[in-house]
Amino acid sequence: MLYCAWFYFRYQDFASVNQALLIITIKVVDLALMVYITNYILIPKFLYAKKYTQFGSFFFIMIIASSFFKLYLLGNIIEPSGTFSFFDEDFKGRVYDNVIPHFLLVSTGAAFKLLVDYAKAQRRLGEMAKEKAEAELIFLKSQMNPHFLFNALNSVYFLIDKSNSEARQALHKFSDMLRYQLYEVKDEKIPIEKEISYLKDYIDVQRLRRENCAISINIDTGMKDFFIEPLLLIPFVENSFKHLSHFDSGKPNKINLDLSKYNGEIVFAIKNTTEGNIKDSIKQDGGIGLANVKRRLELLYPQKHQLSIKSNAECYDVQLKLKID
Repeated sequence: MLYCAWFYFRYQDFASVNQALLIITIKVVDLALMVYITNYILIPKFLYAKKYTQFGSFFFIMIIASSFFKLYLLGNIIEPSGTFSFFDEDFKGRVYDNVIPHFLLVSTGAAFKLLVDYAKAQRRLGEMAKEKAEAELIFLKSQMNPHFLFNALNSVYFLIDKSNSEARQALHKFSDMLRYQLYEVKDEKIPIEKEISYLKDYIDVQRLRRENCAISINIDTGMKDFFIEPLLLIPFVENSFKHLSHFDSGKPNKINLDLSKYNGEIVFAIKNTTEGNIKDSIKQDGGIGLANVKRRLELLYPQKHQLSIKSNAECYDVQLKLKID
C-alpha cells in the first residue's frame, strides 16, 4: 500500500516511469529493511534486554548508514554521469529530506511494534491469572487436610519396624514430597535446588517399584542460585516411568536424566526405553500432564523455551531448553 501510494503521488517528479519505479522501490525496500531490523532484531535483543545504550547506538548507526547508502544509489541513478556528491550546496536539504524522515518513520514502526507486544503481554497476563485462579480452585477442592495427612504419615512411620530402614526412608521421602507440593509450590518461583531435591525424592521412591530399571542422573554443578517455576520438570519424569518397557518382556529398562545450565539457559533432557507405540499409549491415557506443562511453558516462558519430544518403538526422548532470568 505504501509503495503504490508513493508511486501514485510522486511518479510525475521523475524523468520517466521506469526511473520512478526504480527509485521508489529503493526507498520502500530501504525503509522496510530498517523497520524489520528494528522490530525483530534490535528491540528483542537489546531494548527488551534493557541494553539501552547498545540499542540507541545500533539504531542511530543503522539510520545514518542506510540513509547515506540510499542517497548514494539515488544520486547515481538521477545523475548517471558520476557527478553526484554528498557534500555540495544541497547537503543540508538531503539530510532534512532523508535522514530525519527515516528517524521518524522507523520510530513510528517501532512504536507500533511496542504497542502490539504490550497488548499481547497484557492478554497473556490475563490468561495466566485466570488459569492460576482455576488451578487454585481445583487444588482447594481436592486438597486433604494437610495436618491430618502428616499426622497419619507420622503414625505409619512409627508403626514400621526400625529394622526396616528402607521402608522408613521411602515414607520419609514421600512425606517430603507431599510437604513440597502442599506448602512450598505456592510461591510463583522457587529455588532450583528445591525442585531438584523433589525430582530426586520422586526418583528414589520409584526405584523401589522399578527394581529392574537402570536410572542414570547427571546434574551439572551449575544448577544452583536461580529460580524456576515449581513442578515444571516433574511431568516429564513421571511420563518416563509411566511409559517404560513392560517388565515381563525381558528387555532392559533405562532412564537417563541430564540437567545442566549454560549461558543463561538450562537444558533438561530425559530419555527412557519403551515398547510399542508410545504415541498411542499417550493418546489413550489422555496426556493431561504433558498438555498441562506445554500450556504452562507457553504462558510462563513465551519465546523463552524450546521443547522437543521424539519417540519410536524403542525409546522416548524429551529435551527442554529454558532461558532463565
